[in-house]
Amino acid sequence: MMIKQWTIQTTKRDEFVDITSLVQSFVTETRVQEGMVVVYCPHTTAGITINENADPDVTRDMIRRFDELYPWYHSLDRHSEGNTAAHMKASTVGSSAHVIVTKGQLLLGTWQGIYFCEFDGPRTRTFYVKVIEG
Repeated sequence: MMIKQWTIQTTKRDEFVDITSLVQSFVTETRVQEGMVVVYCPHTTAGITINENADPDVTRDMIRRFDELYPWYHSLDRHSEGNTAAHMKASTVGSSAHVIVTKGQLLLGTWQGIYFCEFDGPRTRTFYVKVIEG
């Protein structure tokens, strides 16, 4: 089977967890040389994105800017759990990413990595990776 589930523990309310090596390890495990990978997050207050993984200030800046756009507390929010900001951030980022696989490797740019984006932590979270050959 070419689908795998991971469970991760996030440690902060907002954080980006680099999962690139986990995704690549599964591609290697499947022995697929040419195809595609789908990384999917089944949570409404977390997401998946591809962005720079060379400078940690990029993800820190992204979290800060998301907080500016979607403040945690807003007097007009009606959602009883009080995490509307997390839902907004997750919707902005999206729940999945697709990456081409070629020669058994993820086809990412020089500075790119795949991130699990936590917006309502800390929590125990899951994400799925599906490798599609072809």
